[in-house]
Amino acid sequence: MTMFFNSLRLAIRSTLANKMRSFLTMLGIIIGVMSVIVLVSLAQSTTSSITSAISSMGSDLLTVTVTDEDLTLDADDYLDLEQYDSIAGVAPYLTVSSTARSGSNYTSVSAIGITGEYMDIAGLDLESGRAIVESDLDWRTYTAVIGTGVAGDLFESYDVIGQTFTMSGHTFTIVGLLSETGSDTDTQILVPLTTAQRISDSTAITTAYVRAASTNEVDLAQALTEYKMLQLTQDEDSYTVYNMSELLETMDDVMSTLSLMLGGIAAISLLVGGIGIMNIMLVSVAERTREIGIRKAIGARRSHILMQFLIEACVLSILGGLIGLGLSALGLRIFTIVADMTIAIEWRAAIVALLFCVVIGVAFGSYPAAKASKLTPIEALQRN
Repeated sequence: MTMFFNSLRLAIRSTLANKMRSFLTMLGIIIGVMSVIVLVSLAQSTTSSITSAISSMGSDLLTVTVTDEDLTLDADDYLDLEQYDSIAGVAPYLTVSSTARSGSNYTSVSAIGITGEYMDIAGLDLESGRAIVESDLDWRTYTAVIGTGVAGDLFESYDVIGQTFTMSGHTFTIVGLLSETGSDTDTQILVPLTTAQRISDSTAITTAYVRAASTNEVDLAQALTEYKMLQLTQDEDSYTVYNMSELLETMDDVMSTLSLMLGGIAAISLLVGGIGIMNIMLVSVAERTREIGIRKAIGARRSHILMQFLIEACVLSILGGLIGLGLSALGLRIFTIVADMTIAIEWRAAIVALLFCVVIGVAFGSYPAAKASKLTPIEALQRN
């Protein structure tokens, strides 16, 4: 144990004696660790945000999507599903991508044409004002319920009831403000479905939410929905019916694969950093051959020399990993403030990255250390 601590002390002294060279050697490790932690943390935080948004809709919600562009279904086609006891409600909707403007402020938005039941079925709440009601659909009014993100971009305030903005060449009056969710809902604008059909110049509706009467009846509701869609389309490949549980499972699988892929790509930087450590340790062995010869001449064993250089390689690798971890935490904190998002550091990725640093230190430091330990006293002392 004494030999280990002596070797560790010598390794730290050697690292501090050549600060710039040590820093440049660690730079590859620092960048690699930062890449792994930051990319995986961003992927995991994004997954959590999307999962929370989907989960908030409830496990009894189905999403119907028509994938055949040649099919034209209207709202009544979907609303016929309400005849089944296992289906509590249906909300067909139409999404229109547009730009909303107020004075000199503007923002790209998803304008969603909805029915009066949409907010209840989709699980949306109001911060203030009122929702879209049936009279808005009957009269095709230019009224809107907006998300907090849109309110901030257009008016820099949440006191927006009664304010107006323009979109798709029409002036809309804000009648409601959605509660902040931290998801895509914050950047949406809800308008009457009939109004959305008018501004998009299309009556075709390709998407709808269907809520089951209870969580125990989701499978039955899904089967009935698929049966009704088959009747309407006559082609089982022209539509999809997802329940939230299936969507969550698919999302988890996709994001887990994405996280592994991003982590694997970023880990290449760690391997490059390991090559840098091997290179600098070989240089260090060449520079310190006389030191090695003197130590061996006064009784140092091969294992002592091997441990000293191996520990030096590990110190460089682990220290680089710790610096990378610190910079990752700082970078994610700054990104959280600037982007106004909640991004937590993924500690599992951080631990794996640090363990990988230890492996790199041992793997890439072994050859230089073995080369140093094999030098004989006479051979080492004769070199300049």
